[in-house]
Amino acid sequence: MMAGMNWRNRRVRVGSGEPLRRYRWWQMFGRSLRSITLRSAAGTTSTYTVDVRHAGDMTDGEIRARLYVDGALQSYAKMPTRFAVPGGHIEVAITGFGLKRCHYVRADGTEQQLSPDPRSAEGRRARLHERHPTASRVIGVISIAFVVVGLSVEVPQIIEALSKIPLIADSIGTFTSPFRLPLELNLLVGLAAVLGSTERALRMRSSWIDELAS
Repeated sequence: MMAGMNWRNRRVRVGSGEPLRRYRWWQMFGRSLRSITLRSAAGTTSTYTVDVRHAGDMTDGEIRARLYVDGALQSYAKMPTRFAVPGGHIEVAITGFGLKRCHYVRADGTEQQLSPDPRSAEGRRARLHERHPTASRVIGVISIAFVVVGLSVEVPQIIEALSKIPLIADSIGTFTSPFRLPLELNLLVGLAAVLGSTERALRMRSSWIDELAS
């Protein structure tokens, strides 16, 4: 279980049983759909699917996780949250770039990621890793490099701008960033950091540095 997650304050509400909508190709970067098949104490198996729309609900804009059992809505909640399921629970959390966590946590503490829908961006990224592991690792290294370099360049410039606010300047002085890039280059560096964090979110590898990039 991830430290710092405030699971208790996320009330899980009972679903209406509405059917799970089919995944469409145009939802590739706006929707996460992950599933796992679990066996109940009675010996029957069911498929548990977590559906997250990253743009939020149309009614209030709130991003929620929805749990479907064999294609019917069982419950939903704001995130981070956890849903009780046979043998443990499913934990769900997001970042500004996508899912940060969607794991089945057994009663003994062992964890297993839910499998992404093969048509989703996460599913396609997982398939790339399975078929071309070397290329996948190279992409992973490049993505973290984009994030680190982006933050190393952008954060000092942001600090410099903030330090020039009169109240701050009078209290602690001003800071001069070692980087002074043209606007176009700054935008490219920022875009690279966003792309890197997005790629990491597809693999649920997001960390605090990605939160800074958002």
